[in-house]
Amino acid sequence: MKSIRSKLKLNNKQKTLMAQHAGYSRWCYNWGLSLWNQAYKDGYKPNARKLREVFTNHTKPLHPWMKDLSSRVYQYAFINLGEAFKRFFQGIAAHPRFKKKSKSDSFTIDNCGKPIELNGWNHKLPFIGWVKTYEPIEATTKKITISRQAGSWYLSCSYEFTPTPTPKTTDVVGVDLGIKTLATLSDGKVVTSVKSYHKFEAKLSRLQYLNRNKNIGSANWRAAQLKIASLHLRVANIRKDALHKLTTYLAKNHGTIVIEDLNVSGMLANHKLAKSIADQGFYEFRRQLEYKTHWYGSELVVVDRFFPSSKTCSRCGHVQDMPLNVRTYDCPNCEISIDRDLNASINLRKRVRNSEVSSECKTHSRDAVGLTVDACG
Repeated sequence: MKSIRSKLKLNNKQKTLMAQHAGYSRWCYNWGLSLWNQAYKDGYKPNARKLREVFTNHTKPLHPWMKDLSSRVYQYAFINLGEAFKRFFQGIAAHPRFKKKSKSDSFTIDNCGKPIELNGWNHKLPFIGWVKTYEPIEATTKKITISRQAGSWYLSCSYEFTPTPTPKTTDVVGVDLGIKTLATLSDGKVVTSVKSYHKFEAKLSRLQYLNRNKNIGSANWRAAQLKIASLHLRVANIRKDALHKLTTYLAKNHGTIVIEDLNVSGMLANHKLAKSIADQGFYEFRRQLEYKTHWYGSELVVVDRFFPSSKTCSRCGHVQDMPLNVRTYDCPNCEISIDRDLNASINLRKRVRNSEVSSECKTHSRDAVGLTVDACG
């Protein structure tokens, strides 16, 4: 499955229709959550199907305005509520909370079991009608989720596709992530960091300062909140764009990609570097590589976090302490002088190659008598 998300180009009438459906979904979700909580207090065990039956037969007829909106919206609202409680009972999420207006507004629709065809720039959605996107989309999906973020509406969906392996220019590459540079590859390529939050930090601080004395809920407060949210979205989009370009390049052109299992939560405990580390998006980098390597026929290898990639000489294997302020690895044994990030990426690449050689030695190193000999010299 592959997922896409695209911004919608809507007029005021369409924006109003989207907001009504999002409010419908939120109303049903909160109604179901309230009834679910009360049922548990009374000793019952509710589920999404029972809530949907009660709502359809008893509650919906009391609200005539619901007839003007798609009935698929409230059904998915109860499905999402059931999934939220399922994750809660499994211990992987907190107890579901009530949704708030204008915060994470979204709704899901489908075509009553029929596929939805998205072709080109204009798309006909069930009940919604024709909508435009800022980029062409070619996909066939079963359901569509429409959400609002920073005042703009987005269309997202998942569809089936066939992964296509690409020809590789490099067999194995080591990737060392950093703060000053986003990534350093073992072949010497350096990817600079965009530092999106650092670039807009002053402007963001200014907007938040100007919003300090506004009355919460007023028109001026809403306008200021929209500006702040738009700037946050811009920062996130710049970061994601840089990560997508890097991970796509790595997955398409390299057979095996070797990275280190970074302890990101532990690194964020360093308050002097926490802001810079969070601005890089280390977790997002690994998450994207995990699925893109399957798309393009490559392999992702994650080296143990305790492997001393920065402390080990990439030429002779000498190990020494390397404080963060020391940016060049000077080996007293073989007298090599190399950038510490490049040195770490080379060690990551060698880690995989040494493992492959060791595996081949164990497999192809038995003589006719059955005794193990050193086949690697």
